[in-house]
Amino acid sequence: MAQPDAIHSGQAARLPGDSGVWAFIIADMGAFALFFLIFTAGRVAAPELYEQSRQHLDAGLGVLNTLILLTSSLFMVRAVNAARAGERSGVTRNLALTILIGSGFAITKIIEYSAKGDAGIGLTTNEFYTYYFAFTGIHFLHFVIGIGALAMMLVKSRRDALDARFVTWIESVGCYWHMVDLLWIMLFPMLYLLRAA
Repeated sequence: MAQPDAIHSGQAARLPGDSGVWAFIIADMGAFALFFLIFTAGRVAAPELYEQSRQHLDAGLGVLNTLILLTSSLFMVRAVNAARAGERSGVTRNLALTILIGSGFAITKIIEYSAKGDAGIGLTTNEFYTYYFAFTGIHFLHFVIGIGALAMMLVKSRRDALDARFVTWIESVGCYWHMVDLLWIMLFPMLYLLRAA
């Protein structure tokens, strides 16, 4: 069986994955850029409110979430590389680790949301928390979709041929998963670290 790298050898450099996934990623990043601009305008208009609210966020959990997603993304890269090399066991093992480690993000977000609820903080507490819950909630939805796509690829990695089509699939899922990571890397400092006043 021809290896994926051999299939692509001699071809011009290309973006990994499917072009439709890249169109979605670009559109999604554009939407989040608009969210960030709206948040920034609110912070400029009410710096004291935003700063007081920011101080109630747990930056330690934010750092932990960042490390979880970065580590998970590392194993995603390893899974894609294994797929390109036609190494089924490497694909399966690294996808499983991507999901396992990435799932820690869900646990920490549930802990964080529960703590906010216990403190009486919710979506309607103030403008800062409206944005906080909206942005992190939309990001969490992206995360859940990503976990679902990873689980689908894990199933496919056990039964499908590791051909060029499979490589395109896993690259597409990998690009999406890295987008989830990148969005969090942008959300974390904006919400948890940047002082408004």
